[in-house]
Amino acid sequence: AQTSPIRKVHDFLTVGTAAPLQTAAAVGFAFGADYYNDFSAMYKQKRDFLGNVLREAGFKFSMPEGAYFIFTDFSELSELDDVTFAKWMTQEIGVATVPGSSFFSNKEDGRKWTRFAFCKKQQTLDDAAERLARLKAVV
Repeated sequence: AQTSPIRKVHDFLTVGTAAPLQTAAAVGFAFGADYYNDFSAMYKQKRDFLGNVLREAGFKFSMPEGAYFIFTDFSELSELDDVTFAKWMTQEIGVATVPGSSFFSNKEDGRKWTRFAFCKKQQTLDDAAERLARLKAVV
């Protein structure tokens, strides 16, 4: 079979970066270390804040070191599957999560997991903390 077109696309996707991304990176280099240090500290604070709230609510997880998501095991809180639990969390608690099975090729592997995002305004995280504080009383 002819693989030349596939190799050409692969070459363009992996060797050359899109011009707009190169321009954006050049702008980003001009910000300086303080910008990135402050940015990193802000996300660490948000991570620690939501992590403490989630632990207190009964979720089990490892604290992320490089993402703004916390992937949690909710099996000690509920026997629901991940999709039903995520819908329940949105409707009854008022906090949206992403079902764990979304991240597995074998959907059953994600059945007791759900993902939270902490890349939110602090007021949004504060509101979520208030709502999650009620979780143990409801489950």
